[in-house]
Amino acid sequence: MSNTLSTQYLNTSEFHAAVHQLSPTVAVFDCDGTLWSGDAGSSFMTWTIETGLVSRETADWIDAKYRGYKRGEVSELDICGQMVQMYHGLREEEMRSAARAFFQARIEKNIFPEMLELVTALQSKGVDIWAVSSTNDWVIEEGVQRFNIPANRVLSARVQVVNGLVTETLTDVPTDEGKVASLLRAGIPHPDAVFGNSVHDAAMLAIARRAFPINPTPALLERAADEGWPVYYPSSVAPPQP
Repeated sequence: MSNTLSTQYLNTSEFHAAVHQLSPTVAVFDCDGTLWSGDAGSSFMTWTIETGLVSRETADWIDAKYRGYKRGEVSELDICGQMVQMYHGLREEEMRSAARAFFQARIEKNIFPEMLELVTALQSKGVDIWAVSSTNDWVIEEGVQRFNIPANRVLSARVQVVNGLVTETLTDVPTDEGKVASLLRAGIPHPDAVFGNSVHDAAMLAIARRAFPINPTPALLERAADEGWPVYYPSSVAPPQP
């Protein structure tokens, strides 16, 4: 944590003021760890196994993949894709129902009120808000409804759905440089403000007019120090100041 000595920490009023001073036209938000605490992607995987939504065979398959990911044998890109592909053969209607129940039970209480306040204020000024996440589209589209972000402003991990059934064919997995690629395809090469919590958001943060690391992981905190990006922690996750 030695690099944190050069890091600027913003309180809530300073953070909100810094964003509004940009007068942004386009603002892009990561979701897990940024709009709410926790990892909704892996939590949803676990929840669907516990509730029996997926078969034992599928549960064993994704468990092996996830353990490999934790050991560094499966890449971030691969595991994020596999955590969507594991639902192939299920009805999309089932997935949306499951995502709704999951988010209400496990994640909604973890929404950062400071981030909800910010998004609402930006929307009132006509700012175009986008959510970019490597978590599956069912969970993210459900979650960002709380922020009044529509599904057509969500870029997330997703597969093709054919005749109402989930397939294994990936159409997007926005992580690392893939988040930048997803934004480019959406016609957003240089957003005014980008908010993210992980090193997997670093490429996306780097293309912003101004980057805002939120609740940063240790790796992103180091990158923020190197880049001179001020850091913000919502009150519920704020660590003691160094």
